[in-house]
Amino acid sequence: MSTAQPLKKLVSGVVLDLDGTLLNTDGIVSEILKAFLVKYGKQWDGREALKIAGKTPFESSAVIVQDYGLPCTTEEFISEITPMFSNQWCKIKALPGANRLIKHLRRHEVPMALASNSPKENIETKISYHQGWKESFSVIIGGDEVRNGKPSPEIFLEAANRLKIEPSNLLVLEDSVPGVTAGKAAGMEVVAVPSLPKQNHLYNSADEVINSLLDLRPEQWGLPPFQDWIEGTLPIEPRHIGGPVIKGFGRGSKVLGIPTANLSTEGYSDLLLEHPSGVYFGWAGLSARGIYKMVMSIGWNPYFDNKEKTIEPWLLHEFNEDFYGEELRVVIVGYIRPEVNFPSLESLIAKIHEDGEIAEKALNLPLYAKYRDDPYLKMS
Repeated sequence: MSTAQPLKKLVSGVVLDLDGTLLNTDGIVSEILKAFLVKYGKQWDGREALKIAGKTPFESSAVIVQDYGLPCTTEEFISEITPMFSNQWCKIKALPGANRLIKHLRRHEVPMALASNSPKENIETKISYHQGWKESFSVIIGGDEVRNGKPSPEIFLEAANRLKIEPSNLLVLEDSVPGVTAGKAAGMEVVAVPSLPKQNHLYNSADEVINSLLDLRPEQWGLPPFQDWIEGTLPIEPRHIGGPVIKGFGRGSKVLGIPTANLSTEGYSDLLLEHPSGVYFGWAGLSARGIYKMVMSIGWNPYFDNKEKTIEPWLLHEFNEDFYGEELRVVIVGYIRPEVNFPSLESLIAKIHEDGEIAEKALNLPLYAKYRDDPYLKMS
């Protein structure tokens, strides 16, 4: 929820990483590596994701060749897999909050640089599929333009040099540990936006760790604040999900006193990958009952330490009976806050009820109320 925050540091420019920070590259990487490794009788299980995050293409390739015991050199691996990646650049989606942030900084004439370990040609190809991105950056630097990639500070120092701004007056946004290390070594302020779940403990050197770009507060860094938060909520592009209500962990009613109508995550891998974990809200339709306000969590529920990412809507209505198996359709229209842990069960319950109150009130606003009539919710 957007509230006034103390100033951390006054900066005059921003340097952004690309893959994993602005673009949802992880999904494409996983798809390609799964397909590639099959022919060697290997299975990509994501175990190397942390090892390759933020590395140069050569370093990442060397890790995969070595760890999977592939019968090829790193150079041969790169030669074979590069065309597979090139064919997929057009499919990479912007991460939630990326377009919003770029447009905001550009509108306020905040100098921006893009600094990625990827070759510059690849960077320019990737961003060409996202309207307005290339023109928004005063400087674009690829890993092939410096002698040493991240975690060396060289690429960030070169960005500062080209922007003609002192490194200490720049804010870096990074998703990887090597990127955060590089930014701090360059003497810059660094906000980490971890692209891999449950890894925040690795980012201790960052000046701030946020859940997603939706949670960035530019005013904390002396930059113009976003003006799009409305009564503690952030409007987002509507998303639709649905399916039969399933039994969850048995803690909604019993432990929390809050009956959630859990949905299966099957078929929603893209939504789970694209949506940052957090608390959202919108409208829910039950096939035999009607349409109701709802607030929902998408994520890992840190207090209970879920092993898998879940979708747990709470319909803001008192029902006299369970409705397992009934068709539930949901339209997500806004964001409330990131997912966080709590010191006690009582504080968690209090926060969930606060989320419900925020959603209940916000859904009366015309901006959100109109989605009650979304045809997707109306099942015959």
